Amino acid sequence: MHFEFPQKVLFKHCDPAGIVFYPRFFEMINDAVEFMFSDLIGWPFDKMHPTHGAPTAEFKVRFVSPCFHGDHLKLQITLNRLGGSSLSLTTRAFKGDQLCFEADQVLVCVGSTGRPNRWPDDVRHTITTIMEAST
Repeated sequence: MHFEFPQKVLFKHCDPAGIVFYPRFFEMINDAVEFMFSDLIGWPFDKMHPTHGAPTAEFKVRFVSPCFHGDHLKLQITLNRLGGSSLSLTTRAFKGDQLCFEADQVLVCVGSTGRPNRWPDDVRHTITTIMEAST
């Protein structure tokens, strides 16, 4: 695990029964990824977006346990593989020791035209260093 993001389940995340409506998990994952880019990688979205982006190209999610209004989750992100323009990562959400969901995701670095673009050298170096430090 390379980055952890705390997330309290809020009213806005839930259906009338107080259970997280599953699309809200994708918003939580996106929030965690945005903070990871800012706090871990040092390339915040507000600095990235004038010339680049990192949209999600692929998602695979396994929902394990429901989450309820007021739960405190830990979203843990692991960087798995860095490609030329792609970055594969896994986000696992825990409520205490209970796994709630696991998401495999592929991000693609794009340029201002929206086409895949090689990760900038400084960003590539940072991601590589982070990944190598955990092996």
